[in-house]
Parts: sequence; structure tokens; C-alpha cells
Amino acid sequence: MNEIDGMLLVSLFLIPLLSAVFLMLVPSRERSFIIGFTGLSSFVMFIFSLYIFLSYDFSSTDQFQGIFAIPWVSDIGIIGLNGIQLKVGIDGIAAAMILLTGIVILAGTIVSWKITYRIKDFFILLYILVAGVFGTFAMLDLFFWFLLYETALLPMYLLIGVWGSTRKEYGAMKLMMMLVAGSILIFSAIFMIFTEAQLGSFDLELLATVDYNRNFQILVFPLIAIGCGTLGAMFPFHAWSPDGHASAPTAVSMLHAGVLMKLGAFGIIRLGFQLLPEGAAYWGPGLMFLGIVAALYGAVSALKQTDLKLMTGFSSISHMGYVFLGLGTYTVIGISGAVLQMFAHGVMTALFFLLIGAMYDQSHNRDIPNFSGLATKMPVWSIFFVIAGLASLGLPGLSGFVAELHIFIGVFQAYPIIGGLAVLTAAITATYLLRMFSTMFFGPVSSKWDKLNDMTYLERVSATILALSILFLGLWPSPWIDRIADSIQIGIPGALM
Repeated sequence: MNEIDGMLLVSLFLIPLLSAVFLMLVPSRERSFIIGFTGLSSFVMFIFSLYIFLSYDFSSTDQFQGIFAIPWVSDIGIIGLNGIQLKVGIDGIAAAMILLTGIVILAGTIVSWKITYRIKDFFILLYILVAGVFGTFAMLDLFFWFLLYETALLPMYLLIGVWGSTRKEYGAMKLMMMLVAGSILIFSAIFMIFTEAQLGSFDLELLATVDYNRNFQILVFPLIAIGCGTLGAMFPFHAWSPDGHASAPTAVSMLHAGVLMKLGAFGIIRLGFQLLPEGAAYWGPGLMFLGIVAALYGAVSALKQTDLKLMTGFSSISHMGYVFLGLGTYTVIGISGAVLQMFAHGVMTALFFLLIGAMYDQSHNRDIPNFSGLATKMPVWSIFFVIAGLASLGLPGLSGFVAELHIFIGVFQAYPIIGGLAVLTAAITATYLLRMFSTMFFGPVSSKWDKLNDMTYLERVSATILALSILFLGLWPSPWIDRIADSIQIGIPGALM
């Protein structure tokens, strides 16, 4: 990757931001234009994200590629601060997450065209959120990194509170309060690192060259782990997640579970593992413990749910527990599995929420016991749901298997007992999913759902994009593994082989 690719990285988060600004100037009555414009914008985002992923050179020895910097403030007259710059660049981990975001926003945009209430305002907020997500994955200056991290979070309050369902005001407020509380810890950690480095710079590349005192790393790493882990639904800071999932509209649920939760784990890798490796190694067993607790807790809680969205929400907590398990191993294969799980869970859970939204829009009901015979009534919907479910329980040939295999190998090498509990979690996941399949898809068709129709054309297009991503990663994972493992070996000092 070269400087031109770096300019594409800048444009990748400017496209949704400028699209949101442009939509502000478009009259709300121009619905057809809004749909066409958002379709073009989301397709360009997807193409750019795919190009960035494919152009990443995993044979390079550079930690970051496509570096491009624009000075923002070079001399502000403050002692100890040399300047701030808008600096972008990616490693293989960020490349995978950028591709994930491009896939989910394309599918989420298409499925959102059925919104009838203030569709322009919805897309303005959605694209501001996406601009923050792309920017967080690409940014190499911690000042702008934190700014864009917060930009990705704040629109969630209105998106859920205005366009959500059930207890939407409660879900939106609970989500925002807990995530902002986590952000305070991240903000504190960034300035502690800035002060300790004594470089007068927020440049992540420069900060990564500093040999921080071991005690300092041990002190600061938990601030990053808890602050970012709150967004990643780390136990016990996960309570916002199921309510947020249940209340959010379809596209927001897709981005919430598919992408935003991954920002948390990504922040732990970028700020914690790459800047504070000794702190990460010290607290690795703690991450692994919280990971297995989250995995078991989420799976058992999902087993008890009758609401499809809540079941998927607790399932997301369980699968994110796998991510923290992989990170806690502090090995190349374990961390690789964690990043693969972030991608695999992202496309899988986005497909889940797309399908749940498609059915809820017709039935206004999400209770599992109320449905039966859907394989006859909604065959296409059922096929897509089974693909997502089988990926979730780790069927070979689908994305979940590749990720979980890496994580399980890493965990068994470090702590065999925890590895056994992780396998038990996978068995519980299979239990609640297969039970849900037998209840909803088979048996006689209930007469009260006679008016249910199968998926619309646009819903099928969105679901196909996500299902193909699940199959692609499951059948040919090497493009992801090559980029991710290479970046871990170069960028995370001390990661065990």
C-alpha cells in the first residue's frame, strides 16, 4: 500500500460524513433520491473497503501501511504538546475490520429503505456513525482516534430512541450511559500514555516505540480493557447490550452487534496490546477469565430467552466472550482467532438481526413459542436463518468454525480447563439454536400467521451479501489469516507463537 491508498483511507470515512452533510440539504420529500443516493454512497464505501483489504501487502515488514498524514495543529504554544495530525494507516487487523464495516453498511443501507418515518434523518445519523467507525479503524493519531470513537457512539442514542421499538428510550439511555462511562476510562488512559511517553505527540507509531515502565503498563492496561471492553460487552459491563439489541431498529442492530461491539475489542488490541504489551501479558489471564464467564453466561442466558432479539443479544455476549478468550491467550493463534471471530460474528449477527427485523416488520412479534412451520411459510427466510445459526454454532465450512478453531487451540495450549469450558459453551450454543429451529421452522403452520410473506427482494439482496461473506470466510480463510497473523507477529511484541 502507498500514500494514494492512504488518501483512500481518509476518503473512506469522509464519504459517509459528507453524505450525511449532503443529505441535510436534500428535502425530506425526495424519498426516491434519498434511496438512490444512499445506495450509491454505501456501494462506494463497500468497494473502497474491499479494495483496501485486498491491497494490503501481508508480505511487508511494516507494521502499518497506507500511511497518510495531514497536520491539523502544528504549533499551539502549549508546553509539552508538539502538535496533532490527522494520520491514517492500517495493519491487517484494521483491514479486516474495515471490510466488515463495508459489508454491513451496504446490507444495512439496503434493508433500511423500507423505513417510512423520517428516512432522511435516519440515514444522516447512520452515516455519521459509520464515519466514526471507519475513522476509528484507520486512525493512527490518538487524539483523532478518540474523537472518531465517540462519533461512532453518540448517534446510537437517537437512532434507538427515535426509530427503535419496545423499551427504546430505556434501552437508548442505558446504552449511552454505560458506554460514555467506559469512554472516560479510555480518555484517562490516553492522556496517561501521552504524559508518560514525554514525546508531546499523540502519534500512535511514535508512542509504540516508547519502553513504558512495567508497573505503569500494569496500572493503565485495565483502564483500556474495561473502557473498550464495555463496548465489547465484556462481563460484567455487558448489561447495556441485550436491551440495546432488543430496542434498536434493524440496520442499527446490524451495525451495533456487527461492527460497534468490535470497536471495543479493536481498541484493546490497538491501545492495550500494541502500546502496553507487558501490561497485556500480565492481565491476559484476567481477560481469559472474564471471557469464559461472558461466554458461559451469554450462552446460558440465551438458552432461557423466548424473544428472538434477546436470544441473539445474549448470544452476541457469548461470542464476544470468545474474543476475549482469544486475546487473553496472548498467542499469535489465539489473537488471530479473536480477530477472525470479530469478523465472523459481525457478518453472522448482522444476518440474524436482518432476518429478525424482516419478520418483526410483518408480525410485530418476536416470541419463539408463538411460531411454527416457518420453513413452509417462509422458506427463503428460513434458509438464511439456518445459515446464520449453523455459523453461530461453529459448523465446519462456515465462518464461525474457522474463528473458534483458532481460539480453542490457543486456549487449550494455555489453560486446558478453560478450553474445556469453551467447548461446553459451544455445546450450549448448539442447544438453544437447534431447539429454536425445531420450534419455529417445523410443525404445523399457525393460522394466525397466514398473512406472513417471505422476504422482499431487497431483504434477499442484503441477506445474500452477508451469507456469502459467511461462506467465503468459512471456505477460504487464508486472505484473512495471512493479513491478521502477520500483523500480530509484527505489531504485538512478545506474542507467543
